[in-house]
Amino acid sequence: MNYRLPVGIQQAGHFSWRTFFVFTDGATFSSSGSGRPGKRVPASFATPGHRRNGGFTLLELLVVLVILGLLAGYVAPKYFAQIGKSEVKTAKAQIVALEKALDQYRIDTGHYPTTEQGLAALNAKPADEAQWDGPYLKKAVPNDPWGKPYQYKNPGEHSEVDIFSFGRDGVSGGSGQDADVTNW
Repeated sequence: MNYRLPVGIQQAGHFSWRTFFVFTDGATFSSSGSGRPGKRVPASFATPGHRRNGGFTLLELLVVLVILGLLAGYVAPKYFAQIGKSEVKTAKAQIVALEKALDQYRIDTGHYPTTEQGLAALNAKPADEAQWDGPYLKKAVPNDPWGKPYQYKNPGEHSEVDIFSFGRDGVSGGSGQDADVTNW
């Protein structure tokens, strides 16, 4: 194969051309445009003005690290904000599923479990429930996405029954990701 490559700086629209012949062993043979034979050079010196010595300079590595740091600084906050939002959405979805299971419990027994029986009554038959036809959940009652148990009150203060999580901070109240997740 042979390649014609421009060499030098463009002056008034003219380039100086060289032809490089690439051999099967990777070496090249260069010739100037004058027809005089050139010399055989290693492939690493095939392109004019470039020498490859097999490594990167410290400056090149630092530039790459700065670029990676800037990208991480931009992407990481957005990524972790999405994780917080998904935990809240998961808690809301689990509360809705618990409400549906409680409604099924109520259909079978005529009432919701007491606060003392709690959400455990959805999986294990309470001692005094003759009409219980559960379990009403396929698995055990899940903890909230932050690893804490859901709170249950019957009668509820805001609806017939209250199901809620204290959020990421585990304390009543809060705002943002620390806000309580409720069924009301």
